[in-house]
Amino acid sequence: MIRAAIDVVTSIPSPPVSSFTIQLFSWTLTIHYYALCIIAGIIVAVFMTNRRLTKRGAEPWVVIDIALIAVPLAIIAARIYHVLTHYSFYFGPGSRPWSFLYIWEGGIAIYGALIGGAIGAWLGCRWTGIRFTAFADALAPGLLLAQALGRFGNWFNQELFGLPTDLPWGLEIDSDNAAFPPGLAPGTLFHPTFLYEVIWNTLGVIVLIWAGRKFTLQWGRLFGLYLVWYSAGRIVWESIRIDPSDVYLGLRTNVWAAIIGVVLGLIVIFWQKRRHPGLEPSPYVPGREWKGKGAVQSQETADFVDVSEPPAERVESGSATSSVASK
Repeated sequence: MIRAAIDVVTSIPSPPVSSFTIQLFSWTLTIHYYALCIIAGIIVAVFMTNRRLTKRGAEPWVVIDIALIAVPLAIIAARIYHVLTHYSFYFGPGSRPWSFLYIWEGGIAIYGALIGGAIGAWLGCRWTGIRFTAFADALAPGLLLAQALGRFGNWFNQELFGLPTDLPWGLEIDSDNAAFPPGLAPGTLFHPTFLYEVIWNTLGVIVLIWAGRKFTLQWGRLFGLYLVWYSAGRIVWESIRIDPSDVYLGLRTNVWAAIIGVVLGLIVIFWQKRRHPGLEPSPYVPGREWKGKGAVQSQETADFVDVSEPPAERVESGSATSSVASK
């Protein structure tokens, strides 16, 4: 009895509401806090990426041109990935097949967003002349912080929590919430997986920035480290979550996706290190360098030209790249 009282006192409460409404003339607009968390994450990622790219000599706010393609594709792919990894929920017996279009009911997946966003970013980089690897490295810390902010949306929605726990930081979930597991007593506390991921991702931002400066990770290797860091944590959080998910060979689909993320990240780190032993000569592809006001030339760039590129493709001007280019 005493233990139960302590748990209630020290537990983490969930927000009582997940949305609010705004009256616009004859229309009632419902705004979900989850959407606001995602939007806040996107804004933070754009600002961080812009700062990191411009420090390397890129045109200020060129990141917006890339985001205009990458963000919509990321959202679309996130929804498609969620539906495919929860196929039985949308196309199984008694399901509503057309509900796969109802994104406002929830259901997007970060790994789908990464796939769609990567395609969109690649197209945006082709359009703007930015090296895809330079953009990916500049994006990595901001993306991880954006994911941390986005997880607060799960807290507002009272969803995607973990197994029951008696730990003092257990999460309270309303017993009448649709996500509350049947058969459990009201007042049962759960692992706050959203908070675990927020802490892990925020710590990862610090690690990525430090590693980028310490080891001058370029050519996509910092993004590879992001994949390893985020996916390693996701394996743990996903393993204790109890929300419905398709299972293959005893593992949830997102656990498999996280394992693939770790492997892919390691491949990117070691493959790019072997393929590009030097520094990126510019955040731009050869011939597409920005020559506008604020473009900076660094003599150090010439001293660290990537020897894996043919001489005709080496660029030694129009860049702010230096030995601390990943700062």
